[in-house]
Amino acid sequence: MALYCIGDIQGCHDAFERLLRRVDFSASRDTLYVLGDLVNRGPDSDKVLRTCMAAGDSMRALLGNHDLHLLAAAHGERRNSRRDTLARMLQAPDRDGLLDWLRHQPLARSHRTALGDELLMVHAGVLPQWTSQEVMDLADEVHAVLRGARLPEFLKAMYGNQPDHWSPQLTGWERLRVIVNALTRLRFCTAQGTMDFDSAESADQAAPGLMPWFDVPGRATAGVPIAFGHWSTLGHVDRPDLVALDTGCVWGGCLSMMRFGDRLSDRELIQVDCPQAQVPG
Repeated sequence: MALYCIGDIQGCHDAFERLLRRVDFSASRDTLYVLGDLVNRGPDSDKVLRTCMAAGDSMRALLGNHDLHLLAAAHGERRNSRRDTLARMLQAPDRDGLLDWLRHQPLARSHRTALGDELLMVHAGVLPQWTSQEVMDLADEVHAVLRGARLPEFLKAMYGNQPDHWSPQLTGWERLRVIVNALTRLRFCTAQGTMDFDSAESADQAAPGLMPWFDVPGRATAGVPIAFGHWSTLGHVDRPDLVALDTGCVWGGCLSMMRFGDRLSDRELIQVDCPQAQVPG
C-alpha cells in the first residue's frame, strides 16, 4: 500500500496515465492525492476527470483555480480565455456527472499516516496566520457552498483580489473569496499575510516587501509538511516541511508525483516528460 501526491495535471491525460503505469498504481491498494488543477490548458480534461472518478476513494482530488474556473464557465459566470481548452469537457455527454463530481471535491485535504505523521495538502498556499486545523475548517466553509444550492451565486462572487488579507471578522462572499484566493492562487505575500496576485516568478524573484508564502517568519503551519502545486516557475521543492509538485507539465515540463513511505520524510520523486500543450507568455 503506497501513498502518493501528484502535481497539476491540467488535462494532460496521456502523461497522467503513463505516470500511473510507471508506479503500477492499484486502486485497491494505493492512495493518490491530486493537488488541484486537474483540468484546462491541456487537451483531455474530461478524460482526467473520468479516470479520477472511476478510481473512487483511491484518488482523492482537491480543487485548484482552473477547476473552479471550469465550474464558473459551466454556469455561465466566466468566459473562456484563448488559452482555455474546456470546450470538449463542456460538451461531453457525461458533463453533468463530471461537474457534479468536481463540485464535491474540497479545497484542502489532510492525511495522517499509520505512524501519526500529518500531511496537509492545498493547491496553492496557506496564509501565515492559519493553523493546519484552521485551513481545514475554512476550506470546509467553501466546500459547503460548492455542494449546496448557492453554488451559482458563489461562482459569480468568487472572483476578485479584494480583500487581500485575512481577518476572522470577514463574513459573506468576502470571507469566502479570501479563503479561495489563498488556497488556490497564492504565491507571494507580505510578512503580515497580505496577498499579491501580480507576481508569478520563481521564489527568488519576489518584489520588494514580498516573499513566498512558505517563507513567512512565524508561519502557524511551520513544522507541518505541506504538499502543493500551482507554481510552475517554482518547480519541484523538497524540504522536510514542504513538497512542491507543479513542474510545468502543460508547458512541456514534467508531471511529478511523490511517493511517501511509512514516514513522510521517506520520499521518492517520480516524473514523466510531457509534450508541450501551451506556450508560456
